[in-house]
Amino acid sequence: MNTGGEVAGRVRRFIEENFLMGGEATFGDGESLMRHHVLDSTGFLELVGFLETAFDIHVEDLEMVPENLDSLQAIEAYVARKRAEPRPA
Repeated sequence: MNTGGEVAGRVRRFIEENFLMGGEATFGDGESLMRHHVLDSTGFLELVGFLETAFDIHVEDLEMVPENLDSLQAIEAYVARKRAEPRPA
């Protein structure tokens, strides 16, 4: 199931510890977190806070879309793009 990189692994552990009460995640890295009822809207806000803290990024309101945050693969790619952005001075 878990074939992703460092970001996907850390996010999977965060989800398991905070939303699955320590249980093992049974969804694949490319599967929808919403469709599998892993996260609800409040859970997504908690996920965004985790991403900002854990990966030192800022998630803009307009970036809180399924294309960026609805699967571990999407999150991995999104975090990589955010890390590659130039930082304001």
